[in-house]
Amino acid sequence: QVLYDGLCPICVTEIRFLEFLQRNESGKVHFIDIALPDYDGAKYHNVTYEMAMEVMHVIDENDQIHRGIPAFAVMYSAVGLGWLGRFMMWSPVRPLMDKSYAIFAKNRLKWTGRGEECMTGRCE
Repeated sequence: QVLYDGLCPICVTEIRFLEFLQRNESGKVHFIDIALPDYDGAKYHNVTYEMAMEVMHVIDENDQIHRGIPAFAVMYSAVGLGWLGRFMMWSPVRPLMDKSYAIFAKNRLKWTGRGEECMTGRCE
């Protein structure tokens, strides 16, 4: 289960690509749009809207929660891009990935034309 911000154009573009990659195995990975009014974190290990807005969350087939870069690695592996996930987690690359993603996560609302009001409650 991939929890993503459906109001983030960058995020949606990536999710659409991942959906395309799994088109022959539809349903293997479930993409959950946290921006929908009926999103209920209780169904997803109590990952609240606010938590999910901070960083990417993925719940794997073993019911383990992954956040940030590890979430991307699990997500990519599930759609056939395991090499990319392994590269992101590779020790020489991982610090750069963590730093780059932290910058993106902190600024994505601003970069996608939304404000801080989207961090709590719901983004309208």
